[in-house]
Amino acid sequence: MFSGIDEVDWASMEHAYGPADDVPELLRGLASDDPAEREAALDGMYGAVHHQGDVYACTLACIPFLFELVVDPGVQDRGGVVELLTSIGGFDLDEDDEAEIDEDEIEGAANYAMAAAAVTAGAGVFFELIADEDPGVRLAAPLALATLHRHPVRVLALLRERLPVEPEEEVRLALVEAAGRVALRHRPLAERVGTWLGLLASRADSPGLRLAALAQLARCSPDGLPGDVVPVVSGLLREMRSAPEESGGREEPAGAGTDTPPGGIPAREDDEPDPGSDRTPPPDPAPAAGSGPVEPTEPVEPVQPVDPEPVASAEAGRGEHVATPTLVGQLRSLYAQENAGRGAPWAADLLRTLHVGLDDRVGDRTALLADQLRSPDRHQRIDAVRMSGGLIRAWRGPYEELVALVGEQLADPEPRLAEAASHVLEELFGLAAPAADALAARLAADPGGWVKTWAGGPPGLGSTVKALARLGDARAVPALAAALERDQVAHDVGFAVGCLGAAARPLAGVLRRRLADLELDENAYDRASPLLAGLTALRAGEATPEVLRVLRGAPEYRGAWLRTAALRALGAFGPAAREAVPELRALVRRPGTASATEAAEALWAVSGDADAVLPVLIEGLESDQVHDRRSAAVALGALGPRAAVVAPRLRGLLAHEELWLRVDAAIALWEVSGRTRETVAALLTAWEQNRHVRVRVAECLARMGPVPEGSAAAHVLRSELVSVRRHNAMDGGYGSHDIHEDEKLLALCRQALRGAGKGSTP
Repeated sequence: MFSGIDEVDWASMEHAYGPADDVPELLRGLASDDPAEREAALDGMYGAVHHQGDVYACTLACIPFLFELVVDPGVQDRGGVVELLTSIGGFDLDEDDEAEIDEDEIEGAANYAMAAAAVTAGAGVFFELIADEDPGVRLAAPLALATLHRHPVRVLALLRERLPVEPEEEVRLALVEAAGRVALRHRPLAERVGTWLGLLASRADSPGLRLAALAQLARCSPDGLPGDVVPVVSGLLREMRSAPEESGGREEPAGAGTDTPPGGIPAREDDEPDPGSDRTPPPDPAPAAGSGPVEPTEPVEPVQPVDPEPVASAEAGRGEHVATPTLVGQLRSLYAQENAGRGAPWAADLLRTLHVGLDDRVGDRTALLADQLRSPDRHQRIDAVRMSGGLIRAWRGPYEELVALVGEQLADPEPRLAEAASHVLEELFGLAAPAADALAARLAADPGGWVKTWAGGPPGLGSTVKALARLGDARAVPALAAALERDQVAHDVGFAVGCLGAAARPLAGVLRRRLADLELDENAYDRASPLLAGLTALRAGEATPEVLRVLRGAPEYRGAWLRTAALRALGAFGPAAREAVPELRALVRRPGTASATEAAEALWAVSGDADAVLPVLIEGLESDQVHDRRSAAVALGALGPRAAVVAPRLRGLLAHEELWLRVDAAIALWEVSGRTRETVAALLTAWEQNRHVRVRVAECLARMGPVPEGSAAAHVLRSELVSVRRHNAMDGGYGSHDIHEDEKLLALCRQALRGAGKGSTP
């Protein structure tokens, strides 16, 4: 094995962490008899050689040796190596990607293309591995074939042939998933795959297999889903809960031993065998496409009897798992903890896939999750809570019932379930109202969870406290008061105070006292910022002396940040901070600096002296720093008509390359001049260019007054209101305030349209 590995000039190559001369050791580690060494080697491959999906020259050089590993039956944990090869070779670079590649990315793109070509060229070995004795290899091989093989018709035929004789439930699910993957990658095959999946969904012998077929059907051929998909899936989940557990997930098929013909993936007469193949696609026993109803009438292949000898499970086939300090080891340990006691740990993945396929069918998805949240199975409820968060985060809809059911989980004695529910509710802000009483009850029952501490950072409020505070519910005040009495104040207490508004007014005294006692050392910003944020939100002008002490004594380390927070507080206090005027005037005398702009903004809010601040803000508008120019534009807008003299300068910024500066300048232009045409045109252009500016734009449109019926602005706002997708929803990531921002956008759109004519609000 590894013939020629020492002849490769590994030292001339690099991976994510430097010279690649350690790669031969990693490759040999993958073949080790020691489970810990194998796992460490696999972790090293993902961590350095294939770091975050990157492909380096050393990654390309590894490919032949990885293929040697996967075909050697003496190597353990080969399934993990198959998955690694699939990841290395499975990158798709479509035409849109190619058009966006710049000169610095050319080499990387070439590596991806070479990796895909090299792994695809050797993908034929996965045909043999799909029947390997190692269940872990059989588990990984179907997706490798679906992702990498050049001849999808052959792949589909093999998947169909293998399904009836595969003894492992988890591997059978992988075969179905691979068929869905082929359909997504090769759209001309989607119809025939959908027909087969429909057969499986209605006639397969196990509820897990039927659920897997429905999940893939939702992804690749959603029109083939049954009209009553919610009760069908709910019935499958009940069936899975009541099914007796059997070794290895095996179930005796209902049709075993009969002469039932296989359902298979239909082939068509125009399918051609692959060149060099001794296998032709099997005949098509299914009805011709489009010739009959969606409801399948042909029996699907039953799982035939298998050799009664003991068969190792797919999990066992992955090799002996040992606790290791690697990332792979930690993830595996977390997975084991998460799924301890589950009868079907793969069910959650199937349901997530189904939800992805259902996409914007919010009503069906909500009904399905509501049914799961009523399940007697806590694991199903944990999954449903998390998926509810994902649904609400990405899609708009009526969620009162779903949120109330999530709230009911807070009282469950299983800590993971209650914790998952509170984390979902904290992201909902006002949408969490149906769970308010449940949150308050949990808060009262668990004072130990009011503040969470970590070894590597400042403490933070518990999710139940945050959820209740973000609702503006005064029942969160005692928890915040307790948090403010701790040695180190929770970093997010100020934001929570702001959400509570007037209800948190009793906390002003302790905020002021803690700020007065604060030592102004190098850690001052971290300790003072939550206190200043709380006082700012409460507009607690009586705290002006304490804020001035911080402003004057800010240390060098993060001093600019601390002064900014203090100036914002003074500006929020308004005329109540009059004793700060001399200090603010002194700062204003340093024009051209960020602190001068911030001080001018505060001075205007406190004194209303436009003559003193206007020259400073005009100079700030000419700054080299975009951030400073934006701050100056916002501050000038606050002056209104008193800053009319800057209108030409603001108008000039409407063509600036920085979109956010254009938006701020356009809003300020309207505020100082009252001219709407130029402002609205600039704002609507920005709206289309960047969805993340929409809240800011809508705020301005709402302040302008009712948007004229039939105008371009009215059309844009109405289009937003009828969209089911949240404006800031992202694939693969999200922010903790995304739901709140989107709901705010909807409210602003309605406000801007209000009075624009009959039926102005959807």
